[in-house]
Amino acid sequence: MKSHVLRPLWVAIVVVASVLVARVFMVPDDFGVHGDSFTYNFYRLGNVQEWKDFPAKYQGRERCARCHEENTEEIAKSKHINMQCENCHGPGAGHPKKVKKLPINTSRDLCLRCHHYLAYPSSQRSELPGIDGNKHKKNKECRKCHNPHHPDLGDM
Repeated sequence: MKSHVLRPLWVAIVVVASVLVARVFMVPDDFGVHGDSFTYNFYRLGNVQEWKDFPAKYQGRERCARCHEENTEEIAKSKHINMQCENCHGPGAGHPKKVKKLPINTSRDLCLRCHHYLAYPSSQRSELPGIDGNKHKKNKECRKCHNPHHPDLGDM
């Protein structure tokens, strides 16, 4: 064979061999097929216990309802029934022991994530009212006029 064919072939063989050698040193021993998972059954077995030991940041509406029953009941009766408390109030990890008060995101951007009108034919998000955030009272926080715990009431 001519050298112009052999040189690229040798380069490809060296690259493949380098990858295989690097894999021996870089891939952990416990990586492999360990059952059903979203990664086609390939994952590091030690990672399972690490995730079990990892503290959950989001607690869920049921945890909030223990102390804030009136707000969770209001939300349950409103159009925001599918919203979790922590979507607006932030992750509840450590509350109330370590974190006395959860920071509340009062920015327009939070509300506009769902309520910004999208001018596309198939973009209507079911019955979710959409507004043009650039025109509708653009320098004002939404909660100054709208109560997120009572969205059915409209303007306050």
